[in-house]
Parts: sequence; C-alpha cells; structure tokens
Amino acid sequence: MKKNTRQLYFVLSILLFISCSEKEPQWTELFNGKDLSGWTANEHSESFKVEGGLLVANGPISHLFYTGDFKKGVFHNFELKAMVKTEPNSNSGIVFHTQEQPYGPLLRGYEVQINNSYERPGDFQELKKTGSIYGIRNIYYNTVNDGEWFELSFKVVENRCEVFVNGTKVVDYIQPDEPYRPKNDKLKVFSTGRIALQSHDEQSKVYFKSIQVKPLPKAEKSEMPVSKEWDDKVTKMMFENFPLIDFHVHLKGGLTIAQACENSVKLGINYGIAPNCGLKFPVTDDASLAAYMDTVKSQPIFRGMQAEGREWVTLFSPEAVAKFDYVFTDGMTWTDHKGRRMRLWIKEEAFVDDEQKFMDELVGKIESVLSQEPVDIHVNPTFLPAVIADKYEELWTDARIDRFVKVLADNNVALEINARYKLPSEKILRKAKEAGVKFSFGTNNTGADLGTIDYCFEIKEKLGLTYKDMFMPKKHTEKPVLVKGLPAKITG
Repeated sequence: MKKNTRQLYFVLSILLFISCSEKEPQWTELFNGKDLSGWTANEHSESFKVEGGLLVANGPISHLFYTGDFKKGVFHNFELKAMVKTEPNSNSGIVFHTQEQPYGPLLRGYEVQINNSYERPGDFQELKKTGSIYGIRNIYYNTVNDGEWFELSFKVVENRCEVFVNGTKVVDYIQPDEPYRPKNDKLKVFSTGRIALQSHDEQSKVYFKSIQVKPLPKAEKSEMPVSKEWDDKVTKMMFENFPLIDFHVHLKGGLTIAQACENSVKLGINYGIAPNCGLKFPVTDDASLAAYMDTVKSQPIFRGMQAEGREWVTLFSPEAVAKFDYVFTDGMTWTDHKGRRMRLWIKEEAFVDDEQKFMDELVGKIESVLSQEPVDIHVNPTFLPAVIADKYEELWTDARIDRFVKVLADNNVALEINARYKLPSEKILRKAKEAGVKFSFGTNNTGADLGTIDYCFEIKEKLGLTYKDMFMPKKHTEKPVLVKGLPAKITG
C-alpha cells in the first residue's frame, strides 16, 4: 500500500511539474520603438518611418511586412493588439495571413481596417470604418475619433476572427468552408502568413506605438452561426461596399443593447438604435437625452433619434439633437382638422370619416413634416390605418405619390424601406429612386426578434440599389438640425 502511495505521489509530482512548465503564450512586441528592424517594406519604403519612437505610415501606397525572427514572421492562430492614432482623413490597415508582393493592394489575406474619417476622392466613396474586416465584414459607424490613441486588437483562430476596438467587439466573422469571393479575391481567406501594415497615400498619416502578437495553439474550427446562403448574401454586399445597416431598432419587448450587438456580429448587420423622443416618451428634454446618450456612448452602434409627435421640435435644443447620428420621424402621429390627435397604428385613435379627405390630409401632413422638421429619414412610410389598409394601391394614387416623392427629394430626406410593414410599395420606391431619393433599411421592431430584413433585400435586388442609393449619416456640421434649426411650431 505504501509503495502504491509513493508511486501515486511521484506521478502527481511529474504532472504538476509539466503543468507548471507549460507557460501561457506571451505577448511579443514587434516594434522596438527605435527603427524598423524586423520589418520589410515593398514598393515605397519611404512611406514608413520612425518619428519620436512611433512607427508612422505616411506616403504613397505601400506595405510594411513583419519579417523578423519571432515565429519567423509567419503566423496561423494568434492574437494581435496595436496602439494606433489617426490624423484627419487618414486610412490604413493591418493585414494578416498575407505574403510579400512587390507592389499594389495585397491579394492574399484579410485586412483589419483603420479609418475614422477618411473619404476617398473621386467617384468611389469609402464607407468602411475602423475595425472592419475589409470587404468581408464591414462596420460603418465610428468607434473612435481622429487624434486619440486607441487599441485595435483581433484574435484569429482557424476559421474565425474577432475584432475589438478599445476592448469592445465590433466583428466576429466565421468563414465557411467554401466562402463567396469575387474572382480577384479568391485568396482573401484564412491560411498562414505574414502581418503587414498599410500606408495609403501622402495625405494619410497613421501612428503605431506598439504592435504586439501572442501565438495561439491549434484548435477545432468554429461552427457557422448562420447558413451558407446568408453568409454568401452578406459577404457579397460587403464586397460591393453596400452599407448593410438597420437604422430603425428600438430596445423594446425585452431586447437589450447587448443582445442587439450580439445579433449584429452574428448576422453582419450594423444597427442604429433609437429611443422614442417626444411628449410623454422616455426622452422628453435635453437632460433625459443626455442621460440616454451616456448609456450608449461606448456601444458599437449608430445612435438614432425617433422624433415623436409634432411638438418634439419645442422640447429639445439643436445642440442636443445634433448629438445623435441621425433623426427620423413618421407621418403616423398628427392632429386632424377636427382637433383629434391621431396615432394611426392604434385602431381607436385613427379617425377616417372620409377616405379621400383623410388621404389628402395625410399627404398634406407628411409634406408639412418633411419640409419643416429637420429630420434625416422618413420611416414607416405610406402607412395606412387598419380600417383602410386593404385599399393601399387605390388610395395611394399617382398624384399623391408624386407629391410624397417630391417633398422627400426637395428636402433631402431619405426614405425608409420598412421590413416590418413591407412599405412603401415597389411602385413608390421606383418613383423615389428615379427622383434621386436616398434609401435606408429599417425594422421598427416590437420585440427582441430583429429578423433578417427580407423585404429590404428583396427591394434592393428588384431596384438594383447600390451603395450610392443609400443613406449614410451626415457630418456633424451638415446635420439638418444645425443647418435648418428647430422651428418654433409646425404649421399645416
């Protein structure tokens, strides 16, 4: 018995020794803060330099490859974290699983985008922001500002890449076995390869003061959280630079912001989350608006404002409203010629004494709202109360459609393609497209299930919409509430 006990102690001691000897992978700094030792540039070596202990990417398009001794510069599974700062209108990226090539955009591997304010000159508009896996899973909202240091990190394990900005997850991409890729992008897949930094142009200046890597062991592949069909559909839109954004989400029916963000990285849809702002709603003045903004300021979302009722313009200051990325409203709440306040989605509060007169008044109210209120998007568009909803095609006559489209175009207000109500009709949307009206996708959810905005996808294909047809939030100085101001009251 004693002999067996001694043997057991001996085995346990050996196992403990082995366990203690197997240290966790350590972080290794790839940039020494002094020079570019361990790094090799391709076409324009002058685009990379060390200034004041910082690695600076500034010059003609080029790439700087890590070719140092650590892991011989080749990585498969790993974590990377970099401290980065951008100057205004700058663009860069960190490419992984790539290989050296003498010039041009890298053909192999994935790029984690760095872009807080860059706008490409010419016909192409660059929409992809910091944290995007470029062209694979794009994010379109800003997470950080120019001039401030931030941590960009990502974790690569077999067929999965998670991207974080200042510790907040913005992308979680799992690649299928046979992913959709355009002909010239077949090598944009997970593999094994080098890490490279990008210099974009002479006007772009991006600083790195630390680039650390930690190797990770081999692992099992991650299972796809979505179907292959969905992944192909989303990836195709990402390659097309199409902003896949649902701007009309509410924290209702048990939906939390954490659930919305989890759904976002799972499906690849960016979300704009909006509180209801107006009389007798959760946000009623500048103070409650500021309190709400404090709860969402660090979240990976767009921040929308749903302006409720026509008196909302008297409740907030322009400066407070301008804190939102965009403002939207609808034509569902108004007071009729008899002084009856109507909410068209509530049967008991939708008064339709005469169908034709109701429609004329509805269109007139929409014209008044969109011409006077400083909003970006008209949502729940062309909605009719239940009592007349089955006469939609009859009541939305060509003359009324033309008036509706004209007020949108004249006031540069985007038109929502609403997935919940499947509105407006294809006919109205075609007329709006011909008039140059921009579009947005929206759910207007009532619960935690945000769905997959199928009607929006259907209309995109039928109308041949491209990213140039889609609404994107305006720069701060161009926001309607600052350009137009808030009217003292709404007439009409």
